[in-house]
Amino acid sequence: MMPKMRPFLGILIVLSACLLAGCSDLRPPVGRWVGRYEDPALVIVARLEIDSAGHVRVSAPNAVSDQKPLSDGDRRDLRAKLEDGLTASWPHVAPLPLEFDGHSFHKHGGVAPQLEWDGAKRRMTLIFYSGSRRSVHVPLEAVKDFDAS
Repeated sequence: MMPKMRPFLGILIVLSACLLAGCSDLRPPVGRWVGRYEDPALVIVARLEIDSAGHVRVSAPNAVSDQKPLSDGDRRDLRAKLEDGLTASWPHVAPLPLEFDGHSFHKHGGVAPQLEWDGAKRRMTLIFYSGSRRSVHVPLEAVKDFDAS
């Protein structure tokens, strides 16, 4: 009786795996997000839009100061300049071919996440990489329209 159970058990395991995979939603979330990050030597402003077809448009203009820390006023002026530039350039931002695994967005065949999605908390994070700095996680807030940000 044991030999007959093995094929049945194998089929049961495969079916269970298929059902679990079918329950997980690998479609990217749809919406718009904005975010900002600042430290004494870095300013980042970001926009993200994912449409119902899964097309991802993202832009994160930034300024890095390797010379000296920026004053509060310099960071404020720089942030305003970056935000104005982002607003002006946004209509020309093309979709990026990113793969979504249910949690992270990666470049095709890439390992490093570009965006992270926490579906339970409905929280999106952009990962900013710079050759001379550590990666920076930029929290994004959902917005209905970019003008409202």
